[in-house]
Amino acid sequence: MKWLAQFVLGLWLLGAPIFAPAADFAVLRNGFSIRHERREVVGSVTRLYLGADRNGYVDVPTGDIDRFEEDLSVPQTKHNSQPMNEAINAVSSRHHLDPDLINSVIHAESGFNPRAVSPKGAQGLMQLMPQTASRLGVANAFDPDDNLEGGTRYLRELLERYNFDLIKALAAYNAGPQRVEQYHGVPPYYETQAYVARIIRDFNRKKLAEREAAALQAANYKSPARHAPVAKQAALSDTTQQASR
Repeated sequence: MKWLAQFVLGLWLLGAPIFAPAADFAVLRNGFSIRHERREVVGSVTRLYLGADRNGYVDVPTGDIDRFEEDLSVPQTKHNSQPMNEAINAVSSRHHLDPDLINSVIHAESGFNPRAVSPKGAQGLMQLMPQTASRLGVANAFDPDDNLEGGTRYLRELLERYNFDLIKALAAYNAGPQRVEQYHGVPPYYETQAYVARIIRDFNRKKLAEREAAALQAANYKSPARHAPVAKQAALSDTTQQASR
């Protein structure tokens, strides 16, 4: 997919100065919003940088942007990162999904803020809409454990619905299954396209780092009595196969 390659690989920066150092939402005239770390104007478009680095961005026609709103979510603190990792590992194991995938979804959805509320009303770590949370049996979307359980189960349902096509499942998580079916794939919304690309990039970066670390450990390990740990698969298609088991 041409747009996905563009998002994942990125392009080198042009020379315009960057502003908005804190995370904001760009609220579009069509009602959707795009969370970004910073932005700059390049000709007739506004370039929204999706992460802290310079490799992921989306160009939006400036005239399509209605306004910018501050992202009030609070970053995860170090003292609660370990319990959060344990909770993610547990819920991922329960639903047979890769915990790195769930981590990437949470990072894109809320920045690990259990009290986050989107401009559209999505709530909690995995940004569940109230009607979705109700259907999934989530009594309190701001409770991290409840939200993790509901969001992970919902993502698993979407993967099964789309035959473990991760890109379609992520697009449906963001824009709704009806839009994915209407457009027979990722709908032509800036927010959804940026969202899918950001998660794929973050997830594959984690897999590549794990593979490189395992290869380095194996190369440096000389004792025949032990075996080097096996890295998780880095490829996206391997992840969906893991999810199907």
